[in-house]
Amino acid sequence: MAQVHARSSSVTVGNPDVALLKSETVGRGPISAIAVDNGTVVVSNFSDDSIAVLDADTLAVHGGVFAGRPTTLAVSDDRAFVAVSSASYDAIAVIDTVSGDVLKEYPLSYDVTAVTASADGKRIYAGRAAEDGVDIAVIDVTAERVGTIYLARGADATIDALRLDATGRRLYVAVSDSRSSRLMTVDVETGRVRATLEIGAPIRGVELGFDSTAYVLTSDIADGGALYFVDLVKNQITSMLTVAMAPTQLALSDDGTRAYVVDYDHVAVIDTDSRTVVTEVRVGARPSAIALRGDRLYVADFGGGVTAYAVASPAPMLYSQFMGAPSLVAPAPRELTPAGV
Repeated sequence: MAQVHARSSSVTVGNPDVALLKSETVGRGPISAIAVDNGTVVVSNFSDDSIAVLDADTLAVHGGVFAGRPTTLAVSDDRAFVAVSSASYDAIAVIDTVSGDVLKEYPLSYDVTAVTASADGKRIYAGRAAEDGVDIAVIDVTAERVGTIYLARGADATIDALRLDATGRRLYVAVSDSRSSRLMTVDVETGRVRATLEIGAPIRGVELGFDSTAYVLTSDIADGGALYFVDLVKNQITSMLTVAMAPTQLALSDDGTRAYVVDYDHVAVIDTDSRTVVTEVRVGARPSAIALRGDRLYVADFGGGVTAYAVASPAPMLYSQFMGAPSLVAPAPRELTPAGV
């Protein structure tokens, strides 16, 4: 694994509520994805075919592996679930974020374009682009079985983002093709699509608030970037905010009051209540991905660096906010097929 080096690049912010903490260079070439879980930060280096596990405070590497070409990842319960590919196979690699060791690999067919996991890490959801459409591989980690949720047909369709709600019963899937994009609501136990909402431009990110609001980031060559506010109960768009020229990723604070958008040369910070851009964060290189945990924002860049910022602390969550989304009646779990599908 490559060494970590302190960075001398200039880092600027446009608001006193955002403070630079530390900046380090990790690996070689661009970082394609970043996630934070408890006291660790996990980054994937696409050009280096590597995954590094960093200390969240010092940004020092304390583990890492070379495991095929990593594309996207998710973290949960001290585990990182990383989509990796090579000329011969595609798989989800499970990495212990404490030790940095690879615990398991689940071979999968087709390219994985998005990953999310349940809060307890017992189920992994991998969005795939097959030859004639898109589906979601559902990996039961405990039983080591894989099931499939079929979503949409179309040779040019892709799954851009996956988000599981707080109850673990609804999966929100962003699907784009050459004609349009849509946000789909899936009952994870039945595998059925419960609702579909047309968005329009290609989707770059989805996050879920605690008030049955979804935030959907889109990017269009002609019109630039937009952040859509979606009422999940009514399944409709309530408002839209122009946020960037060419956004690539979205993150949301724990209390849902701040959204962070990766643009071409900065990270835009959005007040979700007033629905305005309140500040911009610029690092010494072009940002590629972000991760947020409590009052810490981590920005990865195309120079292979990771920069940590202190941001506004999220407000404590009320029990009613966690339970605010409408519930679904969950039938008995489906029988899944053996791993390797």
